[in-house]
Amino acid sequence: MTEPSGSLSGATTGPADALEPWPDTVQWQPVSRSLITVELISRAIWVVVVLGGLGAGWAFHRHWAWPAAMAAVAVLAIWRSIVTVRAVKAWGYAERDNDLLVRHGLVVRRLSIVPYARMQFVDVTAGPLERAFHLATVQLHTAAAASDAKIPGLPPEEAGRLRDRLTALGEDRAEGL
Repeated sequence: MTEPSGSLSGATTGPADALEPWPDTVQWQPVSRSLITVELISRAIWVVVVLGGLGAGWAFHRHWAWPAAMAAVAVLAIWRSIVTVRAVKAWGYAERDNDLLVRHGLVVRRLSIVPYARMQFVDVTAGPLERAFHLATVQLHTAAAASDAKIPGLPPEEAGRLRDRLTALGEDRAEGL
């Protein structure tokens, strides 16, 4: 017996709760914890650049606003770094019979459901920092740009496997249209 594409499990409990976008009935696959390090290093680079610019401004024009801005940048960077740890842990994906689920977000939770038949192509990217930590990002593209989804922080082997599987499923499902 196959499950309908709209249900999240074999149980017929009615429609999913719209206020609970991350159903517990799905086997979620987490992203790599190394993504936390990549995100923190990336943020640190930007903070150093911004603080350098603010420091240069202060060196040329001694005004109280420059150190205040530098302090604000430092506080914001610390707060965002703490949030980053939880945000990376919120990322997950689940492969089902007819679609792929991608979840992320802390305050605003987002659940993207991408039907295999609607996928146009799948990208795998890895920037220099991601490659240094042996990570890649899978980007799913559909006809509607708003429904594109990405899964960051995957080991390259898993990203390649997921790309190949999604591409094959997309081609298989699209033939029936």
